[in-house]
Amino acid sequence: MARKKKSKIYFGTAAQDAIVEYNSTTDPILRNKIYKERIQYPFEKLAENILNTFKFSYFDVPKEDVMNEVVSVLIQKIHMYQEDKGRAFSYFSIIAKNHLILHNNGNYKRFKNTSLLSEMPETWNPENDFNEVQTTNEYHEFKELMLKYWDKHLTRVFTKKRDIQIADAVLELFRRSQYIENFNKKHLYLLIREMTDCKTHYITKVVNEMKKHQKKMLNDYLETGYIQQESNSFWEGEYLYEEN
Repeated sequence: MARKKKSKIYFGTAAQDAIVEYNSTTDPILRNKIYKERIQYPFEKLAENILNTFKFSYFDVPKEDVMNEVVSVLIQKIHMYQEDKGRAFSYFSIIAKNHLILHNNGNYKRFKNTSLLSEMPETWNPENDFNEVQTTNEYHEFKELMLKYWDKHLTRVFTKKRDIQIADAVLELFRRSQYIENFNKKHLYLLIREMTDCKTHYITKVVNEMKKHQKKMLNDYLETGYIQQESNSFWEGEYLYEEN
């Protein structure tokens, strides 16, 4: 009897179904079982392959530590995966790649030498548009509240897979802002292009839509110390506050 050939697909439909099942339950015991038996290996293999494929070489910690950190990020974002938005493999591959790009110390030397810089528009200044005042406690609190808002509403504001990927890349810059050395808008646009493989005009469109929400959130925060959460309309809803 011929031996059944072992599949080389490590992150296919079975892993995607496991992730959907994982997200559909709140039972911690069942979740742990699903993760250990059906998700852990695909996540670990994905982290390993992304790290090897894109040849990230500027980490000052062992490769295994980098891989474990990537897996941790995938777990943190597992609840955001929606089956109707695309394949799980593509979604988590983008997350892993984004994380590694932002942590790959020394990438900016390469970015400065690329011709893409000349193509970057002058339409986004995060310091003015998103009011990033990183030296104050208020900024850090606002950033956390803002990220919670987008975690809840990202797929309601944006429905196209491409736009969701771009918006998530923008938010990832905020999440990892302490690792970014240069906040020049051209470098940030280039970084988003590296993370999403999307053209500049698509990025600009998403950023402009996000700015509308950002300005409303900032006004709410400055006036009340809260960020108003969207319900039936953007202007009415419940408040989100920072938990201690």
